[in-house]
Amino acid sequence: MNNAQPTQVTPTTPAIPAAAGKPPHPMRELWSYFSQNRGAVIGLVIIILMVLAALFADVIAPHSPIEQFRDATLVPPAWQAGGSSKFLLGTDPVGRDMLSRLIHGARLSLVIGLVSVSLSLTMGILLGLLAGYFRGVVEIAIMRLMDIMLALPSLLLAVAVVAILGPGLMNAMYAIAIVMMPHYARQTRAAVITEMSRDYVSASRIAGAGPLRIMFNCVLPNCLAPLIVQATLGFSEAILDAAALGFLGLGAQPPTPEWGSMLASAMEFIQSAWWVVTFPGLAILVSVLAFNLMGDGLRDALDPKLKR
Repeated sequence: MNNAQPTQVTPTTPAIPAAAGKPPHPMRELWSYFSQNRGAVIGLVIIILMVLAALFADVIAPHSPIEQFRDATLVPPAWQAGGSSKFLLGTDPVGRDMLSRLIHGARLSLVIGLVSVSLSLTMGILLGLLAGYFRGVVEIAIMRLMDIMLALPSLLLAVAVVAILGPGLMNAMYAIAIVMMPHYARQTRAAVITEMSRDYVSASRIAGAGPLRIMFNCVLPNCLAPLIVQATLGFSEAILDAAALGFLGLGAQPPTPEWGSMLASAMEFIQSAWWVVTFPGLAILVSVLAFNLMGDGLRDALDPKLKR
């Protein structure tokens, strides 16, 4: 007789698979990668402050940027001996408030960057799409023209374009757009060539899609990530080039409150009135640095190879 006790089997409950969570929203995922870069967040905050100052310049600025106080020329900043609380950052050689001109100059710099980058990005994308899609003679003609433009120093090319069109703010923006266009064209062409070998492009052709539909509806959306980064970095380049042209007298003309022209009109007072040169130079430095930092953060967030 077998005295072994029968083993008691405890019924097991089948494991319930964990509910698959929803994939994160693309913008939330982008922000999660972007926010890991502290420098990029600092740059974004500075740019937001610049945009707010540009939008509300008429409210924030204590004075008109072109109003002259003849009895208050070259007044030092408020914290320096001889300064006045009426002019927090002092006045320029003709008695205009430096703070008001810097605030309105932020509006002008952002407009220059927006117009220049938009024009150059549009032209560069069109030329890059044509070169990458049709290849052959079209590609050779477009890319050799871009190579010739890239062979010239950017500032020299901008000066040549402004010399042909004439000095002025709009002509300076056109010149900056022409100077930056080859970068977008080459980047778009490289991305288009990569995307043209994908299966979805072949499927679109089999489905009867024409060249325009393939270029703009299928290929272009998949090429935008590096172009967005390049456009962000292009803002800083546009601000620098506009300041350089303004410094040379080929950009915005006085009394327009543009940072480069403010530097040019105050160079002779660099030793006697440091503030008329220092503050516009710092404005250019901070804005360019902010756009570069934000561009680096966007590059790290949009490029899967660089995501940590």
